[in-house]
Amino acid sequence: MKQGDFTALAKDYIFRPGYSLELLKMLKVYISKGDSIRIADIGAGTGKLTSNLIDIGLQGYAVEPNDAMREEGIANLSHQTQIQWSKGQAEETGLPDSSVDWVLMGSSFHWTDYERALKEFHRILKPGGFFTAIWNPRDIDRSEREQTIERKIKEIVPELTRVSSGSKSYTADLEKKLLMTGHFENLIFVEAPHEEIKPKESYMGAWKSVNDIQAQAGPERFQAILKLIENEIVNQASVVVPYRSRSWTVQSTKKT
Repeated sequence: MKQGDFTALAKDYIFRPGYSLELLKMLKVYISKGDSIRIADIGAGTGKLTSNLIDIGLQGYAVEPNDAMREEGIANLSHQTQIQWSKGQAEETGLPDSSVDWVLMGSSFHWTDYERALKEFHRILKPGGFFTAIWNPRDIDRSEREQTIERKIKEIVPELTRVSSGSKSYTADLEKKLLMTGHFENLIFVEAPHEEIKPKESYMGAWKSVNDIQAQAGPERFQAILKLIENEIVNQASVVVPYRSRSWTVQSTKKT
């Protein structure tokens, strides 16, 4: 499996958690100021963040480069008419100039050529529009089980380097990246803890969808990782998983 190629993982993405609705509602109020807004979820995957945005009353576009992921997203949200799906990527969305009020990337901005992506978002945003980069990592500090799993994964794959799950190692210079091109200003940071109660099968499915560990561990070691995780929850019918949605929002410098 190649790092960054999610084709083989598309079916398992259904098991991934959603984002904090309270956080998204707060950002919606901040961005809309009472007006209706049109969104673009870029790198939408199978529609996890897209679904959350629909839940809080938004509509617009979902753009995803991977065919398998996009097809799953269209199928998962086939009952929804608020979202128009298309093929594209952060650097070339295919959306019209000044067509949206709010661009978001859920757990995917770290895969981009960020300078090109920010230039593209500046193009498709209306004057004064907003971009939010958001991640939804497990809140490991709130769970001894998750801390134990992380420690044991590192024992199996000592050279493992996580690409990003909103980790501090990636986000340390994120503010600088978001502001340095001159396309955006007025950065705000918002985070919110939340929990999901997952059936055992769903919890394991979420782990099976993790690309960077699989790509670096290889098939044999990744199966060992899945086995150790199964052993950690062997006597549990469901698993309470703590998450922490973390978001960075900036405003376009485009003027009317």
